[in-house]
Amino acid sequence: MTFQLKPILVSALLFMSCNTGKLTVVGSIDSDLDEASAAQLISGSNLVWTIEDAGNKNNVYGLDKKGHIIKDVDISNIKNHDWEDLAADTNGNLYIGDFGNNSKKRDHFFIYKVKNLANTTDKTEAETIRFTLPDDMKSEDFEAFFLWKDHFYIFSKESKKTMVIKVPNSIGNHVATYVTEYKLKGKDTRVTSADISPDGSTIVLLNHDRIWKLTDFNTDAFFSGGVESISLNHDSQKEGVCFKDNTTIYITDEDSGKEDNNIYKFKL
Repeated sequence: MTFQLKPILVSALLFMSCNTGKLTVVGSIDSDLDEASAAQLISGSNLVWTIEDAGNKNNVYGLDKKGHIIKDVDISNIKNHDWEDLAADTNGNLYIGDFGNNSKKRDHFFIYKVKNLANTTDKTEAETIRFTLPDDMKSEDFEAFFLWKDHFYIFSKESKKTMVIKVPNSIGNHVATYVTEYKLKGKDTRVTSADISPDGSTIVLLNHDRIWKLTDFNTDAFFSGGVESISLNHDSQKEGVCFKDNTTIYITDEDSGKEDNNIYKFKL
């Protein structure tokens, strides 16, 4: 016996199977990457760069907008302890944030500087920025950061608030400086990635189903201005965000087993 589905039902099923809320799918990330844990653009390259987190290779991957792996670069002198996010400067250098800390037992954290990545083929080395937390600050899990005015601003991943510390963009050993903390609104407020717009006027913090847009801030008191919570109407394990331009962002998510991991575009 055969059954025929009415056109309206077919359309509804298709809509439910591919509904991505307010996000526009740009491409499907290569299936070789189960845990695309970041997203970053760099000067001199038209690729979206990503990494995988703890337990995976110490490689960075350049994806085209369709999600295909175009470059696979082995960072041969460092280890992927728990890579979580990427940042970049205006000179084409990429920075890897090795500060994941699910156990909250780490004492030492690292940011790795990879130079001239756009012109690198398959292997290179990184320089290391090491940092510890202030003496009066307990160990936290960090998953998000960006570079602004020669400092890295690093956000903790907590269920009720986020704590911000900063570290200078200088090779060597540092003690992080406490900046602020802020109680974000929503049921799940864990920050998984962050970026600042090219003109330095807008910050986005990423969560699995929303972003927080920060504007009109005074120096690095980032929560002193507008803090807007924007629902994406789409829930997945989103782990990477970066600005395409001053008003548009790319978002990536990990493979949850329920649907493909994608590169999305969103207009702020």
